[in-house]
Amino acid sequence: MPSASGASHSFADKSCINRLQKEYRALLRDPVPDIIAHPCEKSILEWHYVLKGSPESPYEGGVYHGKVVFPSEYPYKPPAIYVLTPNGRFATSTRLCLSMSDFHPETWNPMWSVASILNGLRSFMYEEAPTAGSITASTAERRRLAAKSLRHNVANATFR
Repeated sequence: MPSASGASHSFADKSCINRLQKEYRALLRDPVPDIIAHPCEKSILEWHYVLKGSPESPYEGGVYHGKVVFPSEYPYKPPAIYVLTPNGRFATSTRLCLSMSDFHPETWNPMWSVASILNGLRSFMYEEAPTAGSITASTAERRRLAAKSLRHNVANATFR
């Protein structure tokens, strides 16, 4: 886990760092089903996650990499959320407009945790509601992208 004393945290306030470290320990003890997440070594403000596509869904067999970028004022301000793997639901490398993202600070609740953010992202993945950053693709296209997802991720140095 990135240390609280590292230079990479110089722009985050201590309460933000402490909260993210606490949430990381909680995720290690009680992981979110089908999602692995951890902070980057260089900055606790940037987390990477991998979401496994649910069986019997268009995403079955898919492995979706993304990142959550926390502001230094977290938990009082919401994070930016990105999906980096082509998936047919969200545009890649684009900030997602979700109720728990920085697109909607007015709906943000400081009691939400990294786990609740990841659970929310997973729920949005399986919905069809249009939002900024969402795209439309057929079930067949989503299945095709799921089949290619791991190969795509392995080619990305950040994923490895």
